[in-house]
Amino acid sequence: MKRPADLSVLLQLRQRQRDEALTALAQARRDHQLAEQQLGQLHTYAVEAEQRWTERARLGVSPTLLATHRHFMARLEQATQLQQQTLQQLAERITQCEAQLLQAERALATLRRLQQRRAQQWQQHLQRQEQKANDEMALQQHRRRAPPIPSTGGHP
Repeated sequence: MKRPADLSVLLQLRQRQRDEALTALAQARRDHQLAEQQLGQLHTYAVEAEQRWTERARLGVSPTLLATHRHFMARLEQATQLQQQTLQQLAERITQCEAQLLQAERALATLRRLQQRRAQQWQQHLQRQEQKANDEMALQQHRRRAPPIPSTGGHP
């Protein structure tokens, strides 16, 4: 039996892939959190803008100012919808990153199990060789110590 191949380079590659997947997942989560904060800011700004408009409208406003306000609020709603879409895309990215991380962790675990199994097989092989050598040495010592057995070659 040959000594098993060294898997350290492949293990390092799998560990690096797992680490990169962890980094990508962390970045996706940070991006998602920032997008949530931005969406919250847009909502807060829209509520505040509507409150300011309501107070101002009590005093009376021109049709031009009303049209400008409605246009502004429509643009703010578009920005909110766009941010919600971005948030959804980032949630999907998190799901993808989690799947990639899981795959990388499985590959690494499989490789580690393979390495462990090969090491155990190699140790068993070495133990069997050692036992065989010990048995052979004991047999040779026994043969040297034992008195020769007379042969009965047909003579009385």
